[in-house]
Amino acid sequence: MRSSQGKSSLSRQHLQRVYPLGIQKSCSILSLSSLSLSQNSNASSLNSSMSSWDPKIPVSVHKLFSSWENSEILAGAVGKGTPGLDRVRSSSADDELNNEPGSLKRCNWITQSSDEVYVSFHDECWGVPVYDDNQLFELLAMCGMLIDHSWSEILRRREMLREAFAEFDHILVAKMEEKEIMEISCSKELMLAECRVRCIVDNAKCMQRVAKEFGSFSGYIWGHVNRKPTVNRYKYPRSVPLRTPKSEAISKDLVRRGFRLVGPVIVYSFMQAAGIAMDHLVDCFRFGDCVRLAERSWGLSNLPM
Repeated sequence: MRSSQGKSSLSRQHLQRVYPLGIQKSCSILSLSSLSLSQNSNASSLNSSMSSWDPKIPVSVHKLFSSWENSEILAGAVGKGTPGLDRVRSSSADDELNNEPGSLKRCNWITQSSDEVYVSFHDECWGVPVYDDNQLFELLAMCGMLIDHSWSEILRRREMLREAFAEFDHILVAKMEEKEIMEISCSKELMLAECRVRCIVDNAKCMQRVAKEFGSFSGYIWGHVNRKPTVNRYKYPRSVPLRTPKSEAISKDLVRRGFRLVGPVIVYSFMQAAGIAMDHLVDCFRFGDCVRLAERSWGLSNLPM
């Protein structure tokens, strides 16, 4: 009996660790011991920014984010935890925790207690390919906020954030002056630290430089995958990675170009949200739709100009 209880407890804790869509500040004894946070500051060099890890920020189960109606989803990031635990959970434990609301079969991390905005984001946005620069900028900014807030918290303030950041028009945000930055930082409703606001403004400036070089930020970011969404076919949440070699490579290049709050886990969450990586579980009702969208976007991107 003790052995079975131990396995069940570990299974639940493991699901929290591998959940791909959220970062939370609180840490428990059973959390991974090697979780990390990469936060790039103005004064840091490339090497220091890539190695400034904070081991106190774990991955959470009940978080999600979105900021536009037409698409979806993660310079800080949580690193992957202790290797080998991905093989601990059984399929029965996965099924036990998959209490999807309503009659639709959803990814296991959507439960009956999930916030309504969180569920809607999963159903309508997450995994849908995004090519608009302003939507991609919004996504990147929101993912950086995961250092301090949950997905549900961010989603509930989505409209206020859009208003504060000029609908996430990166050209307008890049022109924000000190007064505007301080006004946003002092907003009790937004609850954004001044350093986070400055990161968003700085990233907008970086996006302009990238757009000038590549024609658009979309062209740059999708160029890393040859404009072809990666369709993964994971059956269990434990299989969904927190970071990949591709997200690590993109993270390094973003940092090299001056971006902040773009660690490899944040970048992978960004890739999931933007449909660059499609990680709906295979038995989720959104899997087939997003696969078709991925195939369609790949076909359209290869049409002759």
